[in-house]
Amino acid sequence: MFRASLAFLGYGPEKENTVLELTYNWGQSSYEMGTGFGHLAIEVDDVYEAVESIKNAGGKVIRPAGPMNAGLTIIAFIEDPDGYQIELIGKK
Repeated sequence: MFRASLAFLGYGPEKENTVLELTYNWGQSSYEMGTGFGHLAIEVDDVYEAVESIKNAGGKVIRPAGPMNAGLTIIAFIEDPDGYQIELIGKK
């Protein structure tokens, strides 16, 4: 079973400011330098439209736009040219 603890750090409302999510993965023995980074997340007006625009520009989509865990929040994952994952999350 996967277990994690989350802490959110920020200043001001999330819709107007940056929020940093810190994750502690229980049972993780160690990390190599540079592997403790998960991904960035960017809120967009329309995830489906953003994914199409990224695909049309030659970008790499690694998780198509769709509901997260069969819920109402729409997300997608893309990969930047250096291989870092970026989550696109729809405005609520």
